[in-house]
Amino acid sequence: MMQTRKLILSVCAALSATALYAADENAVSQFNPIQTGVNSLDIAPDARGASMGDLGVASDPDVNSQFWNPSKYAFAYSGAGVSLSYTPWLRKLVNDIFLANVAGYWKVGQGDNQAVSASLRYFSLGEVTTSGLGGAAAMTVNPYELSLDMGYSRKLSEKFSMGVVFRYIYSALGVPTSESESQMSGASAFAADIAGYYTTYPVIGRNECQWSWGWNLSNIGSKVNYDGGNDPAFLPAQLRLGTSFTVPLADYHLLSLNLDLSKILVPTRPRQNDYDMATSEGQAQYQDDLQEWKNMSSISGLFKSFGDAPGGFKEELQEIRFSLGGEYSYNDQFFVRAGYYWEHPNKGNRQYLGFGAGFQLKVVKLDASYMLATAASSPLDQTLRFTLSFDLEGIKDLFGRR
Repeated sequence: MMQTRKLILSVCAALSATALYAADENAVSQFNPIQTGVNSLDIAPDARGASMGDLGVASDPDVNSQFWNPSKYAFAYSGAGVSLSYTPWLRKLVNDIFLANVAGYWKVGQGDNQAVSASLRYFSLGEVTTSGLGGAAAMTVNPYELSLDMGYSRKLSEKFSMGVVFRYIYSALGVPTSESESQMSGASAFAADIAGYYTTYPVIGRNECQWSWGWNLSNIGSKVNYDGGNDPAFLPAQLRLGTSFTVPLADYHLLSLNLDLSKILVPTRPRQNDYDMATSEGQAQYQDDLQEWKNMSSISGLFKSFGDAPGGFKEELQEIRFSLGGEYSYNDQFFVRAGYYWEHPNKGNRQYLGFGAGFQLKVVKLDASYMLATAASSPLDQTLRFTLSFDLEGIKDLFGRR
């Protein structure tokens, strides 16, 4: 079971570091991505955010703000909404891995200043056939990961809001090795997000613009313990910072420019390459540091993640990822989007362009996005996403008028 589980975990790790950009020894020695468990939590679920280069911390509120910045729901224009998103994942490698996501929110209380929200995401790794080593019968299993969360957001002033999210996570990656083990073994974890959103409306020339800032500290919680606690992994805790500026081009025409910066708040796992493994002292030091990394709590790891890179400050800067994207909208009915996502080659080398469009007809909105990788041989290339959203308050008003 250990061999098969390690195989599946290796596949999952590849979800966050999918492009080994070079085969020479120097590139391999410098390639040092942050290793976490439940990497599917870092995949953008919605087509709108993905089409702008995987961003959304400070963009206008929408139904899928639960992932990007839940505090934005307090500024949502509609009283309630729900969305369904679907992403076929790694289509260049396999055809049965996908991410499905459902998100929704409801404005509550009086004053239009608070909201509750929820989302459910399901990530399927498709069918995996075990090898049947060690006398065990070969069998086909369906490993998956899911998360369920609830959130609350509230305006603290006319321009500023904050939000919190509580999340339950389940990762079913263990594989039964005999008929007596009828179910896959899994690991559970709990996490929380805390976020803030500030928006103002400066007048530039004769135009009233919108300038917003946002931040989201996400997936702060327990570790996920695979193999009965023998193989612990940090959740992909992350800090996102972003800003958005929207300017009217003409009547009914708006242009929004967005920038997001993010950093995974997980300590770097020790590597044998950074030790003198030819000596017993080097081997002992590596084992001690590795055990310390495994025993470290997630909260301690959060703080240690800011100063533990083997390459010092230069490597710390390599851990910062950025997204730059824009959105053009006409009469809040037709949308065109584009963006770019960049991650340092030593930290995963995910680099890609995003494109997308959206159409809204009264209470229904359909968004689609397409990812075009700029890094060589990336399995993320040609990734599609689809999101279908419903304005529940609009539906209620529509039927109420009949």
